[in-house]
Amino acid sequence: MSEPKVPSRVFRPAQQEAETARTHGHTPQTEDPAYRLAFQDMDFLLREDLRPVRFQLELLKPQLIMDEANIGSTLVMYGSARIPEPEKAQALLDLAEDDRAKRIAERLIEKSKYYEVARELGRIAGKFPRDEDGKRHFVVCSGGGPSIMEAANRGAADVGAESIGLNIVLPHEQAPNPYVTPSLSMQFHYFALRKMHFLLHARAVAVFPGGFGTFDESFELLTLIQTGKIDPMPVLFYGKEFWNRVINFEALCEEGVISPRDLNLFHFVETAEEGWELIRDFYRNRDGVKLD
Repeated sequence: MSEPKVPSRVFRPAQQEAETARTHGHTPQTEDPAYRLAFQDMDFLLREDLRPVRFQLELLKPQLIMDEANIGSTLVMYGSARIPEPEKAQALLDLAEDDRAKRIAERLIEKSKYYEVARELGRIAGKFPRDEDGKRHFVVCSGGGPSIMEAANRGAADVGAESIGLNIVLPHEQAPNPYVTPSLSMQFHYFALRKMHFLLHARAVAVFPGGFGTFDESFELLTLIQTGKIDPMPVLFYGKEFWNRVINFEALCEEGVISPRDLNLFHFVETAEEGWELIRDFYRNRDGVKLD
Protein backbone atom coordinates (compact mmCIF):
# COMPACT_ATOMS: atom_id res chain seq x y z
CA MET A 1 0.00 0.00 0.00
CA SER A 2 1.47 3.36 -1.06
CA GLU A 3 1.96 6.19 1.38
CA PRO A 4 -0.68 8.92 1.29
CA LYS A 5 0.29 12.03 -0.63
CA VAL A 6 0.30 15.13 1.52
CA PRO A 7 -0.86 18.28 -0.31
CA SER A 8 1.72 21.06 -0.58
CA ARG A 9 -0.84 23.69 0.43
CA VAL A 10 -4.36 23.98 1.76
CA PHE A 11 -5.08 27.67 1.18
CA ARG A 12 -6.25 28.71 -2.27
CA PRO A 13 -3.63 30.74 -4.21
CA ALA A 14 -4.09 34.50 -4.21
CA GLN A 15 -4.48 34.53 -7.99
CA GLN A 16 -7.37 32.07 -7.77
CA GLU A 17 -9.01 34.13 -5.05
CA ALA A 18 -8.60 37.25 -7.15
CA GLU A 19 -10.36 35.61 -10.09
CA THR A 20 -13.21 34.52 -7.83
CA ALA A 21 -13.53 38.03 -6.43
CA ARG A 22 -14.04 39.40 -9.94
CA THR A 23 -17.14 37.24 -10.43
CA HIS A 24 -19.08 38.66 -7.50
CA GLY A 25 -22.42 40.14 -8.39
CA HIS A 26 -23.02 43.86 -8.69
CA THR A 27 -24.55 45.20 -5.50
CA PRO A 28 -23.98 48.44 -3.60
CA GLN A 29 -21.74 46.50 -1.24
CA THR A 30 -19.57 44.81 -3.85
CA GLU A 31 -19.27 48.02 -5.91
CA ASP A 32 -17.91 50.04 -3.02
CA PRO A 33 -14.07 50.37 -2.89
CA ALA A 34 -14.10 49.04 0.66
CA TYR A 35 -15.01 45.59 -0.71
CA ARG A 36 -12.00 45.26 -3.01
CA LEU A 37 -9.28 42.82 -2.04
CA ALA A 38 -6.47 44.91 -0.61
CA PHE A 39 -3.90 43.69 -3.14
CA GLN A 40 -6.26 44.53 -6.04
CA ASP A 41 -7.12 47.99 -4.78
CA MET A 42 -4.80 50.46 -6.53
CA ASP A 43 -6.29 53.45 -4.75
CA PHE A 44 -5.45 51.75 -1.46
CA LEU A 45 -1.91 50.73 -2.53
CA LEU A 46 -1.15 54.28 -3.67
CA ARG A 47 -2.16 55.91 -0.40
CA GLU A 48 0.50 58.04 1.26
CA ASP A 49 0.63 55.82 4.34
CA LEU A 50 1.26 52.71 2.17
CA ARG A 51 4.70 53.98 1.13
CA PRO A 52 6.53 51.37 3.28
CA VAL A 53 4.61 48.62 1.47
CA ARG A 54 5.52 50.09 -1.92
CA PHE A 55 9.15 50.24 -0.81
CA GLN A 56 9.03 46.56 0.03
CA LEU A 57 7.37 45.64 -3.26
CA GLU A 58 9.89 47.63 -5.27
CA LEU A 59 12.73 45.97 -3.40
CA LEU A 60 11.30 42.48 -3.80
CA LYS A 61 10.09 42.36 -7.40
CA PRO A 62 13.45 43.04 -9.15
CA GLN A 63 15.22 40.68 -6.77
CA LEU A 64 12.83 37.85 -7.64
CA ILE A 65 13.17 38.56 -11.35
CA MET A 66 16.97 38.42 -11.20
CA ASP A 67 16.99 35.31 -9.02
CA GLU A 68 14.62 33.53 -11.41
CA ALA A 69 16.84 34.60 -14.33
CA ASN A 70 19.80 32.87 -12.61
CA ILE A 71 21.86 36.06 -12.42
CA GLY A 72 24.81 35.63 -10.09
CA SER A 73 26.49 39.00 -10.61
CA THR A 74 26.44 42.07 -12.81
CA LEU A 75 28.75 44.56 -14.47
CA VAL A 76 27.03 47.89 -13.85
CA MET A 77 27.62 50.69 -16.33
CA TYR A 78 26.77 54.28 -15.41
CA GLY A 79 26.93 57.24 -17.77
CA SER A 80 25.27 60.20 -19.41
CA ALA A 81 21.98 60.02 -21.28
CA ARG A 82 23.19 62.88 -23.51
CA ILE A 83 26.38 61.62 -25.15
CA PRO A 84 25.50 60.64 -28.74
CA GLU A 85 26.70 57.63 -30.65
CA PRO A 86 29.38 58.68 -33.17
CA GLU A 87 27.08 58.31 -36.19
CA LYS A 88 24.66 60.86 -34.71
CA ALA A 89 27.16 63.22 -33.12
CA GLN A 90 27.38 65.68 -36.01
CA ALA A 91 23.65 66.36 -35.77
CA LEU A 92 24.25 68.06 -32.41
CA LEU A 93 26.61 70.56 -34.00
CA ASP A 94 24.24 71.15 -36.90
CA LEU A 95 21.46 72.06 -34.44
CA ALA A 96 23.60 74.47 -32.41
CA GLU A 97 22.24 78.01 -32.65
CA ASP A 98 24.99 80.05 -30.97
CA ASP A 99 28.64 79.84 -29.97
CA ARG A 100 27.93 78.45 -26.53
CA ALA A 101 25.72 75.71 -27.94
CA LYS A 102 28.42 74.91 -30.50
CA ARG A 103 31.10 74.58 -27.80
CA ILE A 104 28.87 72.23 -25.82
CA ALA A 105 28.07 70.20 -28.94
CA GLU A 106 31.78 69.93 -29.75
CA ARG A 107 32.52 68.61 -26.25
CA LEU A 108 29.72 66.07 -26.51
CA ILE A 109 31.07 64.99 -29.89
CA GLU A 110 34.52 64.50 -28.32
CA LYS A 111 32.93 62.19 -25.74
CA SER A 112 30.95 60.22 -28.33
CA LYS A 113 33.90 57.81 -28.54
CA TYR A 114 32.80 56.44 -25.17
CA TYR A 115 29.60 55.13 -26.74
CA GLU A 116 31.70 52.63 -28.67
CA VAL A 117 33.88 51.91 -25.63
CA ALA A 118 30.79 51.11 -23.54
CA ARG A 119 29.41 48.98 -26.35
CA GLU A 120 32.66 47.01 -26.61
CA LEU A 121 32.80 46.50 -22.85
CA GLY A 122 29.24 45.18 -23.06
CA ARG A 123 30.33 42.73 -25.76
CA ILE A 124 33.26 41.46 -23.68
CA ALA A 125 31.17 41.01 -20.54
CA GLY A 126 28.38 39.37 -22.54
CA LYS A 127 30.71 36.52 -23.51
CA PHE A 128 31.48 35.56 -19.93
CA PRO A 129 30.43 31.92 -19.39
CA ARG A 130 28.04 30.55 -16.78
CA ASP A 131 29.54 28.97 -13.68
CA GLU A 132 29.19 25.32 -12.66
CA ASP A 133 25.82 26.09 -11.05
CA GLY A 134 24.47 27.68 -14.19
CA LYS A 135 24.69 31.19 -12.74
CA ARG A 136 25.47 34.06 -15.09
CA HIS A 137 28.14 36.53 -14.05
CA PHE A 138 29.02 40.08 -15.09
CA VAL A 139 25.63 40.43 -16.76
CA VAL A 140 25.52 43.94 -18.22
CA CYS A 141 23.28 46.23 -16.17
CA SER A 142 22.53 49.82 -17.12
CA GLY A 143 19.96 52.46 -16.28
CA GLY A 144 18.04 51.26 -19.32
CA GLY A 145 17.97 54.67 -21.02
CA PRO A 146 19.68 56.16 -24.08
CA SER A 147 23.29 57.04 -24.91
CA ILE A 148 25.94 55.32 -22.74
CA MET A 149 23.25 53.14 -21.17
CA GLU A 150 22.03 52.09 -24.60
CA ALA A 151 25.59 51.34 -25.68
CA ALA A 152 26.09 48.99 -22.73
CA ASN A 153 22.94 46.98 -23.48
CA ARG A 154 23.66 47.09 -27.20
CA GLY A 155 27.08 45.55 -26.72
CA ALA A 156 25.59 42.60 -24.84
CA ALA A 157 22.94 42.20 -27.55
CA ASP A 158 25.69 42.17 -30.20
CA VAL A 159 26.95 38.85 -28.81
CA GLY A 160 23.51 37.40 -28.08
CA ALA A 161 23.70 37.98 -24.33
CA GLU A 162 20.86 39.14 -22.12
CA SER A 163 21.24 42.41 -20.27
CA ILE A 164 19.43 44.35 -17.57
CA GLY A 165 17.86 47.82 -17.68
CA LEU A 166 16.78 49.55 -14.48
CA ASN A 167 14.59 52.37 -15.76
CA ILE A 168 12.86 55.00 -13.67
CA VAL A 169 9.66 57.01 -13.99
CA LEU A 170 10.51 60.64 -14.80
CA PRO A 171 8.35 63.65 -15.64
CA HIS A 172 9.82 63.66 -19.14
CA GLU A 173 9.76 60.56 -21.32
CA GLN A 174 12.24 57.88 -20.24
CA ALA A 175 11.53 54.77 -22.30
CA PRO A 176 13.80 51.71 -22.13
CA ASN A 177 16.32 51.48 -24.95
CA PRO A 178 15.56 48.71 -27.47
CA TYR A 179 18.58 46.58 -26.52
CA VAL A 180 17.51 45.73 -22.97
CA THR A 181 16.24 42.17 -22.60
CA PRO A 182 12.45 42.65 -22.20
CA SER A 183 12.17 40.19 -19.31
CA LEU A 184 15.00 42.05 -17.52
CA SER A 185 13.66 45.54 -18.18
CA MET A 186 12.43 46.93 -14.86
CA GLN A 187 10.89 50.24 -13.88
CA PHE A 188 11.31 52.06 -10.58
CA HIS A 189 9.53 54.84 -8.76
CA TYR A 190 12.12 55.32 -6.02
CA PHE A 191 15.65 56.41 -6.95
CA ALA A 192 16.96 54.96 -3.67
CA LEU A 193 15.73 51.46 -4.41
CA ARG A 194 16.92 51.63 -7.99
CA LYS A 195 20.42 52.51 -6.75
CA MET A 196 20.27 49.64 -4.26
CA HIS A 197 19.42 47.18 -7.03
CA PHE A 198 22.31 48.49 -9.12
CA LEU A 199 24.68 47.39 -6.39
CA LEU A 200 23.08 44.28 -4.87
CA HIS A 201 24.47 42.10 -7.67
CA ALA A 202 27.32 44.35 -8.86
CA ARG A 203 30.80 42.87 -8.87
CA ALA A 204 32.30 45.61 -11.05
CA VAL A 205 31.18 49.11 -12.03
CA ALA A 206 32.16 51.17 -15.06
CA VAL A 207 31.51 54.91 -14.76
CA PHE A 208 31.46 56.88 -18.00
CA PRO A 209 31.25 60.68 -18.27
CA GLY A 210 27.92 61.91 -16.99
CA GLY A 211 26.03 64.51 -15.02
CA PHE A 212 24.14 64.70 -11.74
CA GLY A 213 22.74 61.17 -11.98
CA THR A 214 26.12 59.60 -12.75
CA PHE A 215 27.74 61.61 -9.94
CA ASP A 216 25.04 60.53 -7.51
CA GLU A 217 25.36 56.84 -8.37
CA SER A 218 29.14 56.67 -8.54
CA PHE A 219 29.88 58.71 -5.41
CA GLU A 220 27.40 56.73 -3.37
CA LEU A 221 29.26 53.61 -4.51
CA LEU A 222 32.62 55.10 -3.50
CA THR A 223 31.17 56.12 -0.13
CA LEU A 224 29.87 52.61 0.51
CA ILE A 225 33.29 51.11 -0.25
CA GLN A 226 35.15 53.83 1.68
CA THR A 227 33.05 53.26 4.79
CA GLY A 228 33.16 49.46 4.56
CA LYS A 229 29.44 49.07 3.99
CA ILE A 230 30.20 46.94 0.94
CA ASP A 231 33.29 44.98 -0.07
CA PRO A 232 35.73 46.55 -2.52
CA MET A 233 35.15 45.87 -6.21
CA PRO A 234 36.66 47.16 -9.45
CA VAL A 235 35.41 50.72 -10.08
CA LEU A 236 36.44 52.03 -13.49
CA PHE A 237 36.23 55.74 -14.30
CA TYR A 238 36.31 56.19 -18.06
CA GLY A 239 37.79 59.43 -19.33
CA LYS A 240 40.54 60.71 -17.02
CA GLU A 241 40.59 64.10 -18.76
CA PHE A 242 36.86 64.58 -18.21
CA TRP A 243 36.84 63.50 -14.57
CA ASN A 244 39.89 65.55 -13.60
CA ARG A 245 38.34 68.57 -15.30
CA VAL A 246 35.01 68.36 -13.47
CA ILE A 247 36.30 67.06 -10.09
CA ASN A 248 39.58 67.95 -8.43
CA PHE A 249 40.27 64.71 -6.60
CA GLU A 250 43.71 65.86 -5.48
CA ALA A 251 42.20 68.99 -3.96
CA LEU A 252 39.88 66.81 -1.86
CA CYS A 253 42.99 65.14 -0.44
CA GLU A 254 44.77 68.45 0.09
CA GLU A 255 41.75 69.84 1.91
CA GLY A 256 41.81 66.81 4.19
CA VAL A 257 38.23 65.73 3.45
CA ILE A 258 39.31 62.41 1.96
CA SER A 259 42.38 60.26 2.55
CA PRO A 260 45.03 59.83 -0.18
CA ARG A 261 44.30 56.09 -0.03
CA ASP A 262 40.70 56.83 -1.06
CA LEU A 263 42.03 57.61 -4.53
CA ASN A 264 42.82 53.90 -4.80
CA LEU A 265 39.11 53.04 -4.65
CA PHE A 266 38.82 53.59 -8.40
CA HIS A 267 40.91 53.46 -11.57
CA PHE A 268 41.02 55.73 -14.59
CA VAL A 269 40.75 53.79 -17.84
CA GLU A 270 40.15 54.56 -21.51
CA THR A 271 39.47 51.33 -23.40
CA ALA A 272 37.15 48.38 -22.92
CA GLU A 273 40.08 45.98 -22.92
CA GLU A 274 41.94 47.98 -20.27
CA GLY A 275 38.88 48.01 -18.05
CA TRP A 276 38.20 44.30 -18.45
CA GLU A 277 41.84 43.50 -17.67
CA LEU A 278 41.51 45.36 -14.37
CA ILE A 279 38.42 43.32 -13.56
CA ARG A 280 40.29 40.13 -14.49
CA ASP A 281 43.22 41.06 -12.27
CA PHE A 282 40.93 41.79 -9.33
CA TYR A 283 39.04 38.52 -9.49
CA ARG A 284 41.63 36.14 -10.88
CA ASN A 285 41.53 33.02 -8.67
CA ARG A 286 39.46 34.88 -6.05
CA ASP A 287 36.30 33.38 -4.57
CA GLY A 288 36.25 30.70 -7.24
CA VAL A 289 35.65 33.21 -10.03
CA LYS A 290 38.27 32.74 -12.74
CA LEU A 291 38.45 35.10 -15.67
CA ASP A 292 41.12 33.28 -17.67
